[in-house]
Amino acid sequence: MISKNKTKYIQSLSRKKEREELGIFIAEGEKLITELIKADFSIDLLVTSSADLAKKMNHISEVIIGDESEMKKISLLKTPSSILAVVKIPVKNALPDPLPDDLIIALDGIQDPGNMGTIIRLASWFGIKNIVCSTNCVECFNPKVVQATMGAIAHVEVTYTELDSFIMRALKEKRTVYGTLLEGQNIYTSDLEKNGIIVLGNEGNGISPDIEKLIINRLSIPSFGPKNKTVESLNVSVAAAIVCSEFRRR
Repeated sequence: MISKNKTKYIQSLSRKKEREELGIFIAEGEKLITELIKADFSIDLLVTSSADLAKKMNHISEVIIGDESEMKKISLLKTPSSILAVVKIPVKNALPDPLPDDLIIALDGIQDPGNMGTIIRLASWFGIKNIVCSTNCVECFNPKVVQATMGAIAHVEVTYTELDSFIMRALKEKRTVYGTLLEGQNIYTSDLEKNGIIVLGNEGNGISPDIEKLIINRLSIPSFGPKNKTVESLNVSVAAAIVCSEFRRR
């Protein structure tokens, strides 16, 4: 049984302020929680409606078994999972100096949790270990973001910083910075550096003017549909998949 105090406590973690103050976030679903445990994330509390799952997780200090109605009260999903974990947010180290010699994704003002989660998942798929976000991006430990990563949040370092400063630092280190823009050069015929910095912009407005000024290498994904009969632009997570695939293909 889940006490009223525990229920209120878990429900409060839907708010960013509470997550930041307490240094914890919510994860739901056996696969996601298993990935976090494998990656040595610390689980403060686990709640499940399955006695079998409770037995599997017997190494966690506090495990509570609740019924389906109780799981529905604490879940943030439309269809509640049978297992929910309260997880400690890991201490984030500053980006190493010099920057890692590999592909890095930089996000400028990404607002949609689904897009953020999908991009984190894509980064994991393509072996990209670092994502650098502007301070106005959606929080990576937002429950909707965590859910959309499908466990990839355990394998990708997400850092929030002033993006212009990060890009200037990358340029000083002689790294090639690429921006995805509608008027850019065709990505399929452009030279691509394997340790480039890929900048992706906001869903509605694209890359902000201040960041765009710093980008010399502008890339676009060409449309192959009939003129005037195609959509104006691609969803940012779809664009991220195409761009990452093309960089890795080289």
